[in-house]
Amino acid sequence: MTPDSDLTGKMLIAMPGMADPRFEHSVVFLCAHSDDGAMGLVVNKPTGDLRLRDVLEQLSITPGDDLRNIAVHFGGPVEHGRGFVLHDYGYHSAVSTLDVNEQFAMTATLDILEDLADGRGPAHVIMALGYAGWGPGQLESEIAENGWLTCEADKRLVFETPDADKWEAALKTLGVSALTLSADAGRA
Repeated sequence: MTPDSDLTGKMLIAMPGMADPRFEHSVVFLCAHSDDGAMGLVVNKPTGDLRLRDVLEQLSITPGDDLRNIAVHFGGPVEHGRGFVLHDYGYHSAVSTLDVNEQFAMTATLDILEDLADGRGPAHVIMALGYAGWGPGQLESEIAENGWLTCEADKRLVFETPDADKWEAALKTLGVSALTLSADAGRA
């Protein structure tokens, strides 16, 4: 893999006709991408009514008075019982934080939940259960088969855009309208 082909810190935008219905209209933030595969979090699919408070209760963590009302997202179909927090770069866990780039980091250890429960922790977060994973070459193949578009990740898009608007907002960063997309791959 060349440095130019590394998609770490980029966004994947599911194309119409995505073969896997779990990823229909998904926007995925790629936390890691290498010759060994890729790992990302779906950032636009909340799980419904599940909130951070519910997760804290399941883990017997007592929330403080400053607990934010954070939605829990479907991060992807792999290890859907495991939690991940995508957040702004400024926060670092005492245990382990993956620095994705100068804007984003990801933490999957219990201490970030304890910090969030106490009103500390990162200012911007996406709480996710599960992740999206690809084996060696799999993501590149899906992109070549017209399964995904890629775009730059932007903190405003990831953390501030309403979930229901993220897919179209991500397309707009490429100058693409959802109305002009085709599910068919082109062949020259």
